[in-house]
Amino acid sequence: MRNLSLLKEFISGLLKNFYHRLRAEAAMIFYGFPHKELKIIGVTGTDGKTTTSNLICSILRAGGKRTGLISTVGAKIGNNTYDTGFHTTSPEPFLLHKFLRLMVKRGCEYAILEVTSHGLEQCRFFGINFEISVLTNITHEHLDYHKSFENYIKAKAKLFNLSKKAILNRDDSSYEKIRKYIKKDVKIVPYSVFSATPKVLRAIKERFKGEFYNYSNATAAYVIARNLGIDNNTIVDSIKSFQGVHGRMEEIKNSKGLRVIVDFAHTPNALEQVLKALHKQVHKRGKLISVFGCAGERDVAKRAMMGEISTRLADVSVFTAEDPRNEDVNKIIDQMVGGTKKVKTKEVTKNYFDDLNHRSIRYLFIRIPERGEAISFVIQKIARRGDTIVICGKGHEKSMAIGDKEYPWSDIKAVKGALVNE
Repeated sequence: MRNLSLLKEFISGLLKNFYHRLRAEAAMIFYGFPHKELKIIGVTGTDGKTTTSNLICSILRAGGKRTGLISTVGAKIGNNTYDTGFHTTSPEPFLLHKFLRLMVKRGCEYAILEVTSHGLEQCRFFGINFEISVLTNITHEHLDYHKSFENYIKAKAKLFNLSKKAILNRDDSSYEKIRKYIKKDVKIVPYSVFSATPKVLRAIKERFKGEFYNYSNATAAYVIARNLGIDNNTIVDSIKSFQGVHGRMEEIKNSKGLRVIVDFAHTPNALEQVLKALHKQVHKRGKLISVFGCAGERDVAKRAMMGEISTRLADVSVFTAEDPRNEDVNKIIDQMVGGTKKVKTKEVTKNYFDDLNHRSIRYLFIRIPERGEAISFVIQKIARRGDTIVICGKGHEKSMAIGDKEYPWSDIKAVKGALVNE
C-alpha cells in the first residue's frame, strides 16, 4: 500500500510540474519572451530576500542602471509600484512575464527577482536565464512542502543552475551542501560579512546598527553590485541612504515612549535574529515584548521552535494568530506552547498584569488568539515607557487568511489604532 501511495504521489507531482511548465511556456510566448531583453538578477534564501533585493535595486539605480524589481512587497518599475497579490513572493508566470514586459517598455536594463523554492519547483521561472544570482541563507522553513531539508536545498540550487554566476554565503551552514548540487559550468563566488571593504563595512554597520543579520544581506548586495561594475563610493552612499523596506524592522513612532517595531519575521531563524538584535538594544530598565503567530496549513515543525525562541529571548511573548486558514488558531498556539517546555518560562493570563510591578516581568508568555486584541493589550496594558515591542510575521501584508478567505489586515494600522485609542 505504501509503494502504491508513493507511486501516486510521484505521478501527481509529474502532472503538476507538466501543468506549471506549460503555463510558463504559454506566458513567455504570450508576452513575447521579455526576459531575453533584460539582464535578470535572482535573489533566493529563507530569510533576507526582500531587503537584499531592495538594496541591490537601490545601488544599481544609484549607479545609473535602469532597473525593475519584483519582490514580496510588490513590483517596482520606474517610479511606479504594483501589487503582486496576497502572500506572494514569486508571481505566477503570466503576471511575472507581464511585469517583465512592462520593464522592457519602460526601458529597464536589469530585472531583480525574488525567487522562492516553491516558484522553482513549480517551473515559474522556466526558460529564464539569470545573469547572476545570490543566496542569503537556508534555514528551517517550507518542510511541509519539500518534505526534507535536503529537498529544500535542492530546490534552491535550481536557481543557480539557471545562472551564469552563483553568489553563495560562505557564513551560512548551507554553503557546502548547496555547492554539490550546482553544475560545474556555473561560476561560484563565495561571500561573507568580511567580503566588503572596510569603508563599505563601516557603512553597513552604521546603517543597520545592531541588526547583524542585515550585515550579511547588505554584503550580498555589495558583492552583486561589484560584480555588475558599480563602484565602492556609489555603494557606500546607497547603503547609507537606504530607506528600508515596508514592514521590515519598521518602527512606528509614538508619544508613549515605546519603541514599536513591525517585522515580517515568520521563520525560526528570522525570529531569533530579530529578537537577538533587539535584546542587545533594549535599555537595562526596558523590557522586550514579542507578538507573533504561526501560519495555518504551513510548516508545523517550526511552531514549537518559534515558541521556544521567543520565550528564551523576550521578556514577554504573546502568542496570537497569523493566517490560520482552515486550522484552529488555538491548536496552533498549543503547538507553539509545546516549545516553551525547554525554557524557564511561565504562562500567565491577562489579569496577571493588573497592578503588577513592571520590573518583575521576565520570561512570561500569554495566549491572545485574536491578533488585534493581542496588539492592543500589549500597547495598552503590558508595555511601559522604555520598552520595545516587536510584532512579527505579517510585516507589509494587507490581509489575514482565515478559512478560505482573505480579510483586510495591517499590523501597522493595528498598532497605530492601539496607540490612538488607549
